[in-house]
Amino acid sequence: MTFRRLALLLALMSMPALLSACADMPKSPEAQAEAKAVDDPLEPMNRTIFDVNDFLDRLLIRPLTELYRFAVPDYVRDRVANIVSNMGEPVIFANNMLQGEASRGGITAERFLINTTLGVGGTFEVADSFGVYKQMGDFGQTLSVWGINGGPYLVLPLFGPSNFRDAIGLGVDMVMSPWQYIAAIGGQGDANRVTYSEFAADGLTRREQSLDDLDALRSGSLDFYAQMRSVYRQYRDQQLGLKNPADMPVFEDYN
Repeated sequence: MTFRRLALLLALMSMPALLSACADMPKSPEAQAEAKAVDDPLEPMNRTIFDVNDFLDRLLIRPLTELYRFAVPDYVRDRVANIVSNMGEPVIFANNMLQGEASRGGITAERFLINTTLGVGGTFEVADSFGVYKQMGDFGQTLSVWGINGGPYLVLPLFGPSNFRDAIGLGVDMVMSPWQYIAAIGGQGDANRVTYSEFAADGLTRREQSLDDLDALRSGSLDFYAQMRSVYRQYRDQQLGLKNPADMPVFEDYN
């Protein structure tokens, strides 16, 4: 089983636990109002997963990110980030079309064509200079467009802040990415190597881009878990057009 299929399976397996937790709402009106505002019925479990994620980040991920930033020049890191971004365009295109946004899908397809050809496989960001700017599209957003609410807050192992809808969306997006299937032409071993390499490059790039912001957020928080929950929700609502942009740290799709 590949990492992508495992991610989708884990997301789907979380459904019974989430539905069960939602059934255990507080009884008093005051407690119900507070619980509804926080919308985190799985907080004990979420905090445990958050603490494990944070421990792994401090122990391994952040040191690797610092080493990457120190050892790899800005120019090379930018090239890697561009390639990773370009590889995500087919999934954005698919979600644009699933949302009925044909014009945005056309822009995404045009960006992919320009950056893959003139940008040498996405190594260089060329489309922006033609006024063809990156669109947003993930399956969590698609489900939102289809009228499905986010559901309770959820912290995913390794991936971090999310919710029920976006956890499923993440799994679908990972399965939707075409590169593992293209690589599978050369054998399952090649497909797995592409999957793990793409995951590692994407994760390292995102963590490097959010390194300073997360450090500032952690150092300025009395309750880092609650602060991350709040920031994630504001950022995600902004992405989905549910709130106006706020003056807040910018995380590169950190979820």
